[in-house]
Amino acid sequence: MSTIEFNDSLIRLEAYLKSFAMTFTRNEEDAKDLTQETMLKAISYRDYYTPQTNFKAWVFTIMRNIFINQYRRKVKSGTIFDHSKELYLLSNATDGSNPTNNYMIGKELDKQISKLNDDYKRPFELHHQGFKYKEIADELNIPIGTVKSRIFIARKKLMDLLPDYAYLSN
Repeated sequence: MSTIEFNDSLIRLEAYLKSFAMTFTRNEEDAKDLTQETMLKAISYRDYYTPQTNFKAWVFTIMRNIFINQYRRKVKSGTIFDHSKELYLLSNATDGSNPTNNYMIGKELDKQISKLNDDYKRPFELHHQGFKYKEIADELNIPIGTVKSRIFIARKKLMDLLPDYAYLSN
């Protein structure tokens, strides 16, 4: 499929993509953003599309995966809803309002991370820096399952070493 054919096919799907995005977001602006991001990602990963396969399904899968990843990020960030009359959007993440406290927590966390065995510390640090499991596995030349296991064990050890901060993860 040529670049022009690919782009034309993608443009013809735009209305369908917006409609599909609305089923996820239930908000027109978010649906437009999701559609735009999907089209951009489809163009960026054009080389991964296999010609003579279902193009529409491929693009819709990209959209679904983008939405799922965004949802997971929002959950991980600790965003919660206040069920009061005003329905304010709250976040239980630290907001920097107490820099001294945040600094002390960071220092204590760094101290405990440094105590971890290198087998657990390095994968945990890389994951915390935003690397994907596959990238960590390639970097450390170990299987991806081992990476996941070591990160999980590092988290458990840190939770045991930092019981006073357990409330921050809830």
